Amino acid sequence: MRTVDSARLLQLFEGITYPNPRLVASGNHAAPWHLLELADKALPEYRLFQLNAQPGIAVREGVRHESPFVGPGMRGLPALDYLPARLSLVPRILAGTHRPDVVLLHTSPPRDGKVSLGIEVNIMPAAVEQAIAAGGLVVAQINAHMPYTFGDGELPVDMIDFAVEHDAPLPSPAARRDPDLTRCAARIGELVAPGIVDGATLQTGIGAVPDAVLAALTGHRGLRIWSEMVSDGVVELEARRALDEAAPITASFLFGSPELYAWSDRNPRLRMSRTETVNDPARIATQPAMTSINTALQVDLYAQANASYVHDRIYSGFGGQTDFVVGALHSRGGQAIIALPSWHAKSASSTIVPRLTAPATSFQHTAIVTDQGRADLFGRSQREQAAQLIESAARPQSREQLREAAVRLGLAG
Repeated sequence: MRTVDSARLLQLFEGITYPNPRLVASGNHAAPWHLLELADKALPEYRLFQLNAQPGIAVREGVRHESPFVGPGMRGLPALDYLPARLSLVPRILAGTHRPDVVLLHTSPPRDGKVSLGIEVNIMPAAVEQAIAAGGLVVAQINAHMPYTFGDGELPVDMIDFAVEHDAPLPSPAARRDPDLTRCAARIGELVAPGIVDGATLQTGIGAVPDAVLAALTGHRGLRIWSEMVSDGVVELEARRALDEAAPITASFLFGSPELYAWSDRNPRLRMSRTETVNDPARIATQPAMTSINTALQVDLYAQANASYVHDRIYSGFGGQTDFVVGALHSRGGQAIIALPSWHAKSASSTIVPRLTAPATSFQHTAIVTDQGRADLFGRSQREQAAQLIESAARPQSREQLREAAVRLGLAG
């Protein structure tokens, strides 16, 4: 690894003369913003591959955006190429059709000949390996604010070509300001919690509802964490002694507050693993009582969940939901739960709908939980599933319309 200043790195980027290079950058809240700014200044055109990109990335003519999981920075862009893929399979895409030319990392300062990817491991080790194999360029932004986390994100410095030191506080998700959503999420958490046994292994997704579920579990004991994402709720479970102290907390990226990042720094309890490990359905299935808790935008009477599309446009993507639904269902004592509000306030519409008009993200869940109740689905017939969704998960004012729809669809009557 050769440490250079920003001016020299800019020159190096300007030396990339072949057309439309593909840049793979750390995503979520670990984006290497300084490197992204320099690359955008130097390159007239390029492709940016990033997971859950946040606002602030370059949006201009000459920049093509690529992602298997679309974040707010790319959402709705006309130059977006959405790549439908389970998160566990994204490294295969990087090894094939989307091999990186340049990898932009965000790392901790070196320690004993290694740097750490800190809060975002995910697909980045695979990206580095593919870039090296193809003779590409690996560049790191070294940031004193990036925590040093242990696991697959620890990279020998000789895997990095160039580094620039640029310190900046790490961003965090915006605070939620909708009190109605907060109350609704808390109610859902209260309904999900009794169905989770002591000693279960947990995976939760991004959002107010999964966070509320974790908050409702502080009275449990012996819980384990095997999740692509860890948020502040896991830290609270640790503080309340709800977690099994003999089992490492396994994750692939962190998504939360500065306190979460501080907790993760050199924490021997936390193991940050690459996505091929954390999201492998076969490995997920070996976890005891694996309990997957994700959310969705809609669920239909066939028990299919849409967590990816809004008004026929991609909103996010599969992410790890499909990996964990399959893995949890094959775990001994496992369950796959979709938890969501029963009502969309903005559109004044039910989230339980007769039939999805958008592509399904996942299906065959153990249960659907809303603020109205829990609809148990696994092992029930299609008609029984539809009845459960209508009577236990939908809002009362939506139920008659859904009953009529069930008759039309041959799911009732």
